[in-house]
Amino acid sequence: MTKIKKIQHSFTEEDPWRIFRIMSEFVEGFELFSKISNAVCIFGSARTVRGTKYYKLAEKIAYLLAKKGFVIITGGGPGIMEAANKGAKKAGGESVGLNIEIPTEQKPNRYVTTLMNFRYFFCRKVMFSKYANAFIVLPGGYGTLDEFFEAITLIQTKRIKPFPVVLVGKSYWQGLIDWLKSYAVKEKYISRKDLDIFKLANTAEETVSLVKPL
Repeated sequence: MTKIKKIQHSFTEEDPWRIFRIMSEFVEGFELFSKISNAVCIFGSARTVRGTKYYKLAEKIAYLLAKKGFVIITGGGPGIMEAANKGAKKAGGESVGLNIEIPTEQKPNRYVTTLMNFRYFFCRKVMFSKYANAFIVLPGGYGTLDEFFEAITLIQTKRIKPFPVVLVGKSYWQGLIDWLKSYAVKEKYISRKDLDIFKLANTAEETVSLVKPL
């Protein structure tokens, strides 16, 4: 006679419990952002070294935007995120960090004045896109590309109202743009007008000029 092995699961490890945890992140995020307006999200690599070209550029962009009254929101970690939070804080502005719990632990940078920790990437991404006046995207890896393409997909499909999406650093992004033009547009996977969803900038002043209050 075959014995049936009974497997016991903790309720907190099952999907119904995860729903409550997901709900709690949305509720906490909606409550936080209900008090925030004129927000600009700045993205870029966590690996960017302090004092380098794009670190300084992110800091300056955030500083100028904060001086104009914008709230700066980042992923709350090191690199470009730290630089942007630093620039906002230096300008006396509000510096928000939406930190994510990942296996390689990401510690919040010391320039964040308002912090929220997330377990789920998709909850965090909703907060970025729902409350942003603009996305500013500096050089970065998979996470940065994910945030960029998420934003332009939502705008393309009219799931959110259009807002400025600015790629900063022409030398870094030009290859991607050339590929989109040469292959994605040519093969009709996207239309040429889809390339108008985002802009390209090289300086802090040029970037800031593309961001307008809603």
